[in-house]
Amino acid sequence: MQKQYRLGIPSFITVETEDGSWIGEKDAQKTEKDDVVVTYETTPEAEEVWLTADQTKVKTIKLRWNTPVDKKSRILGGSWERTYGDVDWKGVSGSRFMPWYFLAAVGETVTGYGVKVRPSAMCFWQADTRGITLVMDVRCGGTGVQLSGRKLRAAQIVAMQTEGMGTFESAREFCKVMCTDPILPDYPVYGSNNWYYAYGDSSEEEILQDTDYIVELTKGVDNPPYMVIDDCWQEHHRLNEYNGGPWKKGNKKFPDMSALAKKLEEKGVRPGIWVRFLLNEEETIPKEWRLSHNDCLDPSHPGVLSYIQEDVERICNWGYTLIKHDFTTFDIFGRWGVEMNPFPTEDGWQFYDTSKTSAEIVTGLYQAIYEAAKKHHTLIMGCNTIGHLGAGLMQLQRTGDDTSGITWERTKKMGVNTLAFCLPQHGTFFDVDADCVGITGSIPWSLNRQWADVVAESGTSLFVSAKPGVLTAEENEELHQIMLKASRQDHHKIPLDWEETDCPEVWGDEEEEVEYNWYEEAGPVAKGNDQLYHAYIPLS
Repeated sequence: MQKQYRLGIPSFITVETEDGSWIGEKDAQKTEKDDVVVTYETTPEAEEVWLTADQTKVKTIKLRWNTPVDKKSRILGGSWERTYGDVDWKGVSGSRFMPWYFLAAVGETVTGYGVKVRPSAMCFWQADTRGITLVMDVRCGGTGVQLSGRKLRAAQIVAMQTEGMGTFESAREFCKVMCTDPILPDYPVYGSNNWYYAYGDSSEEEILQDTDYIVELTKGVDNPPYMVIDDCWQEHHRLNEYNGGPWKKGNKKFPDMSALAKKLEEKGVRPGIWVRFLLNEEETIPKEWRLSHNDCLDPSHPGVLSYIQEDVERICNWGYTLIKHDFTTFDIFGRWGVEMNPFPTEDGWQFYDTSKTSAEIVTGLYQAIYEAAKKHHTLIMGCNTIGHLGAGLMQLQRTGDDTSGITWERTKKMGVNTLAFCLPQHGTFFDVDADCVGITGSIPWSLNRQWADVVAESGTSLFVSAKPGVLTAEENEELHQIMLKASRQDHHKIPLDWEETDCPEVWGDEEEEVEYNWYEEAGPVAKGNDQLYHAYIPLS
C-alpha cells in the first residue's frame, strides 16, 4: 500500500537574514518581519514554501514539525551531490543532516520526506525523537540572496508512506514522487572510459587501441558501446597539474578531435568525451566572469552561460554524442560533497547575479548545458554534479566518488555503496553510473569481475577502464559476457541486504539471488589519509 502523506503546518518557522534571525508564531502558516515574508501553502501535489523580500538579504528558512520520529526507526538519507562510500541505514540521530530527502522505516511502514527535484534552495533534513526539521539555504553563494521584491518558491515538500512494500521499493517509489519529469537515454549506455588505467596520460593512438579492445569485448551486440575520452585530450592539459580548459581544440597528442570522433564511429563505437567547463585559463575571459573566491567561471553570469553553450555546441559538432561534465560542484562551492557539513559553502562570497539563490544558479547551468546538447541529441552525464538539481536536466549521473584501477578497497567502498544506495534513483531521476571497473593488473580479476557483474546485473550503466593485454583469454571471455548483459540492461537485481550493511553482498530479482564476496582473504589494507572520508582507506 502506498499513500500520500502530509507534514502539515510547521510548528515553527525560523528565518535568518544578514541582519539576524527570528522565530515566527507557533503553528502559523505565515511569518513576516520588515520586508521579509515566508508563507507555507498547500497544493494537491505538495506543500510549498514561498519567500518574498525587498532589500533584506535572506540566508536560510528553517521549518520545524514537533512530530516525533519513532526511536525504533531506521533512517536512510540523501547526499549533497554524490556518495563517498558513506550511505547506509542508521538509527535515529538528531545531529545527522540529510540533504534533499530521507526515509524512516519502522516495521512494515516506510515514510519518505523530501523536496521535489530542482528546488530554489539547498535543502537538508534532520530527524529526532521529538520532531523533524527542514533547513532551506537560500543564500547566493555565501551571502544572503537579495530578491528585490521577487517571489521565490524555495521548495515543494512531498512525503509518502508505504505499508508492506519493503524499503527498496519504497525508496524507488518515493524517488518517482520527487521527480516526475526525468529525461532518460533512448538506449542502454555502457562502454569504455580510459581514465582508470591511463589517469590522464593518453593519446589518440591509445584511444584507438582502447576502441579496438572494447569492440572486441562487445562483439555481437546490437547496441554499440561508448568510447569515452576522459581528461587528457584538451589543449592546455598538463599531467598531474592542470585539467581545465579552454575546450576549443586538442593538444599535440590529440591533433584533430573531430577526425578522431569520425574514426571512433567508423570502428563501431559511439564517441563520448569528458570536460571541466568551469575551470578555464583562457586569457580572453573577462575578470567579471570569474568567481571571486577561486577564479573559476561564474555560472550566474549570462556571458559565462553563453560561452559554455558554445563549448557544448563545438563538442557536439565534432561528433561526440555523450558529454561527461565534471567538477561543477567543487568549482562553484569550493567543497566536495563530503565536506559540506552541513552547508554547501563558506560564508562571505557571492555570485555575480546577487538576485538568485545558489540552487537556482546551479540549475540554470545544468539547463544551459542540456539545451545546447539537446539540439544535437547528445547525452549529458553529470559527474560531481548535484543530482537533486540535475534530475530532469541530465540523462545520466556519476553518483559516487571515484573507484580505482589500483586499489580494490577504494572500488569496494565507493563503488558498491553508491550502486546500492543510489539505485532507487536509476530510471527515476536519471540513469545511474556507479563508476568504472579499473582493469590495470593491480586488482585481482576475481574482485573486478564481481564488480563488473553486479553493475551489469543491476541494469545500470557499466563502463570499464580496461588496459589492453591485462586479462587472459578466459578472463576476456568472462568480461565479454558481462558486457553483453550491459548492452541490454534487461537485468534489474537490487540489494537485498542493504538494511544490514553499507556494502551489500546479496543481490536478487524475481528469478534468482547472487551473493558476492567483496572482501580480500587477508583483510583490507588500512592506511591513514588527510581527507574527510569516513574510513581509513588507501586513496591512490
